[in-house]
Amino acid sequence: MSKQIAVRLSDELVAFVDELVDSGAERSRAAVVTRALTRERRRALAARDAEILSRTWPDPELHGLADHAAGLPSDLA
Repeated sequence: MSKQIAVRLSDELVAFVDELVDSGAERSRAAVVTRALTRERRRALAARDAEILSRTWPDPELHGLADHAAGLPSDLA
């Protein structure tokens, strides 16, 4: 199921989205927005999981990874 919504974006972002569509990299504006939001959702979930792992007792296999991921800037994770 999907729901149509209205979103206001800057001219710069709209130009970027349109470049992706015009170049054939994406099939539609909606596809660009969907992909971006899906990535952001995954990033937020991963950051949450990394934070939870970094607060648990040291796990020899996961502790270093969790510390590293928790310390990444949120726009790069």
